[in-house]
Amino acid sequence: MTARMERNPRSWFAWLSAGLGLSALLGVLCFHFPELLTSRDFRAVYSEDFARRLLLFGLVMAFALGTLAILRNRNKRVALVGVGSAALAVLLGGATVHFDPIESTPFSLGLDWFVISLFFSALVFIPIERMLPVRSKSPLRPEWRTDLAYFFMSHVLVQFLLIAVTASTSAIAALAVFPALKAAIQSWPVWLQFLLAVLVADMAQALLHRAYHKLPWLWRFHAVHHSSRHMDWLAGSRIRLVEIVLTRSAVLLPLVVLGFSAEAVNGYVILVGLQAVLAHANLRTDFGWLEYLLVTPRYHHWHHARHIDYIDTNYAIHLPLVDMLMGTFRRPPRGQWPEEYGVMKLETVPRGFWAQGLMPFSPRKVFADFVGRERPAALQADRGHGD
Repeated sequence: MTARMERNPRSWFAWLSAGLGLSALLGVLCFHFPELLTSRDFRAVYSEDFARRLLLFGLVMAFALGTLAILRNRNKRVALVGVGSAALAVLLGGATVHFDPIESTPFSLGLDWFVISLFFSALVFIPIERMLPVRSKSPLRPEWRTDLAYFFMSHVLVQFLLIAVTASTSAIAALAVFPALKAAIQSWPVWLQFLLAVLVADMAQALLHRAYHKLPWLWRFHAVHHSSRHMDWLAGSRIRLVEIVLTRSAVLLPLVVLGFSAEAVNGYVILVGLQAVLAHANLRTDFGWLEYLLVTPRYHHWHHARHIDYIDTNYAIHLPLVDMLMGTFRRPPRGQWPEEYGVMKLETVPRGFWAQGLMPFSPRKVFADFVGRERPAALQADRGHGD
């Protein structure tokens, strides 16, 4: 086994080729079936020319990096996936594929949102985490495939999630009408509405977040998010779809009821998307006194720590002030990071995307193949130290 690994060591070129090749193939499929595979709302954000240039870049790099990996005899099977996917994408039309005007459809997948978001998230956070890591590790760390599956599902089903959240909040908001309060809030400048929206939304989310930890039936859903043994930009995606809908509904409901402007709400949505990734990032940066004002990676990392003193602390997503008001604020000594991440009882969360999806509905309380469980060395080598 050792000799085989030495002859065929892991190659970043091969894995990058595979990722870019598969992404390019998905991109071509988006051009062929835009009504079904692309998000109507997200299509308004980027241009066709941008999408074609990004697709062309992916194809060229997949071929180049895959060919180099094969010539160097490094991870040839992985490299062939990249080259083969890129070749199939070219056969299907490549960056010059023609498509007819996009017709309106009631539902569609957000495959374009997944590809573009994954590309730029990896482009930004992988280099940053390599330069300033809390712990030096490969992005292909254990269970990265599981987190990528969560990333895929939450992005591809984005329109269905938005419909579910909008329906749930609109139905409840219709029962509560405060015209005077709405008029007062909407008379404020957008920047002030935005700041208040962040505070209100964070208080709502922190209260629900604490309920996730305190109520056993909710914890069965939320435990999946805390089961990751490795913190990085991708780990924050480990959230079940039911929890996403419940959390987003609870957060947006007070903003809708109180009548915040669309600009303020959209600004909050952008902030929560950015900060959710940043808070989980493997980024060792000392923010000093800012840790009292904004939730930083170190602040949130301690919420994920396997440490008895931090079980009921740091629920806020944006503002530590919310934890201070709740009595759950705990700032560790400067420069200290958790030694270990994950749920306190690792055996209560199974390993793998599908097993975790069924976990809340299973009568079983412990699992033989659980998160963080060591696997035989031979299996680790065959799977490339992944899931």
